[in-house]
Amino acid sequence: MAKIKKKGTSGQAKNYITRTQAVRKLQISLPDFRRLCIFKGIYPREPRNKKKASKTSTPSTTFYYTKDIQYLLHEPLLRKFREQKAVAKKIARSLGRGEVGDAARFEKNHAPKITLDHVIKERYPTFIDALRDLDDALSLLFLFANLPSTAHVPPKTISLCQRLCHEFQHYLIATNSLRKSFLSIKGIYYQATIQGQDIMWLVPYRFVQRVNGDVDYRIMATFVQFYTTLLGFVNYRLYSSLGLRYPPKFDTRSDENGAELAAFTLEGRTVDNAPKAIEASSAKSNGLVNNEAPREIQDKVDKVIKAAGLDRETEDKNVEVAENTDAIDKFEPTAPEADTLPQPDLAGSEAGSLFVPFVFYISREAPKAPLEFILRAFGCKRIGWDAVLGDGAFTHDESDPRITHQIVDRPALPESSLPAIPAAAQNGEDSAQKVNPGTRVPGRTYVQPQWVWDSINEGKLLRPDLYAPGATLPPHLSPWVKPTRGAYDPRASLAEQEEEGEAEIAAEESEEDEEMEDATEENKKAAADSKDESDAEDDASEDESINGGMDVAATDEDESESEEEEEDFGGFEDNEAESESEDEEESARTQHQKELEAEAAGLPFSASNSAGNESTKKKSSLAKKMAAKKRKEEEELERQKMMMSRKKRKLLEKMLYSNKKQSEEAAKLRSKRRKLEKTAQA
Repeated sequence: MAKIKKKGTSGQAKNYITRTQAVRKLQISLPDFRRLCIFKGIYPREPRNKKKASKTSTPSTTFYYTKDIQYLLHEPLLRKFREQKAVAKKIARSLGRGEVGDAARFEKNHAPKITLDHVIKERYPTFIDALRDLDDALSLLFLFANLPSTAHVPPKTISLCQRLCHEFQHYLIATNSLRKSFLSIKGIYYQATIQGQDIMWLVPYRFVQRVNGDVDYRIMATFVQFYTTLLGFVNYRLYSSLGLRYPPKFDTRSDENGAELAAFTLEGRTVDNAPKAIEASSAKSNGLVNNEAPREIQDKVDKVIKAAGLDRETEDKNVEVAENTDAIDKFEPTAPEADTLPQPDLAGSEAGSLFVPFVFYISREAPKAPLEFILRAFGCKRIGWDAVLGDGAFTHDESDPRITHQIVDRPALPESSLPAIPAAAQNGEDSAQKVNPGTRVPGRTYVQPQWVWDSINEGKLLRPDLYAPGATLPPHLSPWVKPTRGAYDPRASLAEQEEEGEAEIAAEESEEDEEMEDATEENKKAAADSKDESDAEDDASEDESINGGMDVAATDEDESESEEEEEDFGGFEDNEAESESEDEEESARTQHQKELEAEAAGLPFSASNSAGNESTKKKSSLAKKMAAKKRKEEEELERQKMMMSRKKRKLLEKMLYSNKKQSEEAAKLRSKRRKLEKTAQA
């Protein structure tokens, strides 16, 4: 006889464990259990059958893998949590007795310190694994670096997050690893490439943050504690790979004055050579640098090469190698209908030499922190700004002749609306304020901040006149979203994206709307001018009698149409001719009806009305042609569906639904753009 299995000892009941059972097994509190799961990367699981996995009847139960909880039993952090609990009891006992000194001594000397070094090494066995998991860490740390200090967010945590984020930014600046950036509603997105791994994170805008009570900051603080340890390990590894000393030298006084990135000083054997390497790479791209050997050795080598006749071959090979190494391959589609392959990004040398020859000045209204980071990451060495924005600038003098580009984010205002110059600046006491507000220095390029972002996303310097102060900026698009066929593309013109006959139909609809508006205005004016109520009643009675006769005539014509429809079917080709004849008959009937109405009202029927009838006739014919073409396409599609299997038919219907929705959205955007262009032209 087989042994009877006991219930709950095998299957899903054994593989899963509830949260209450896990807390009892580990003998810790629920907050400590949450912290431990966040540190170790253990998350709740959803079993296939909750009834089999659960030994209770409660449906809303959180399950974990039993093996994960058994793995937590040997975690050294459990002992630290228990020590913290014991010290907390001693502190509470001392405060209850009124022994404040003993409580402070317990908290200062006997509180255990939790370190997560071993957890980082366990979760990330290789450095590439740590880089892959760096997206969420950077987003959260940049968020906490911009939060105000409150009871939930202590100042120490904010300063630690700021220091780690600035250290990471300095590595990106030193290696030119930043690739793309995008200004969105949520914040500024950045993407960097480190050791072949693409890392993307989000930095919020520097507005006044309102800390709400809806967020559980204890859980957020747990994530911050783990991510600060992770980013510290990553920064140390990145700095040591460059031969830089970690942590970099930090000037507290300049940081208090708003220096931010300039408060850090990189020290190491590669710091002095970094600008030279960038200059050499930029000169090499221009063909200005050659690796010259000593003259005597080089002359001997040249004689041997000429004697052997290898001069031409080596020159050709050198040219081919230079072409292959300097330029990045570009993938071109083989056919116009083929898929577009993703193009490779900029190399580090090209990214580092984009803004090298320029000197920028950031105005007071422009965002200094992101602009300074992006400009330095793409090779700019000299950046100035107003003294109000903080220390660390190349110059605070706006009239410095070395400045080539100035970033301005205010419209061009008339001189009457500009503020007056202070008396101290007029007397020459303040040397940094020499330029009048709203004036431009000759020989300097003025651009809006979007020019910087669009230039780095395109990988080249764009036209600055399109980004002049007060100009309507081109659309700022995400560099990670590629244009797809059928979708709306803001960069392309309307003529390239419009469907067949769409522009004509839209123009006709706009004309009809204008005619309707004019007609309503005329009716309002006529109603305001009419004062005699008796005359209006007589006119209304006459119109009713005329309309009654017209209705009778229309009914007779409808009967004749029904008799004509009962005739035999003449084929598909004859239907088009019949439809055209019906259109002509309808237009003739409408024209006759308008003549009768004008005759009854005592007004002359002008030739402009007939011209309007011709235009309406053309509009209706165009719309009917488009409808007929669409009907034929739908009929052909229905025939193709009949030959498909049910599975393929369902898949095709889903694709058609999504394509139709996308085309409708694109049509709405095109109509909005058409109206905006029309108003701009007017």
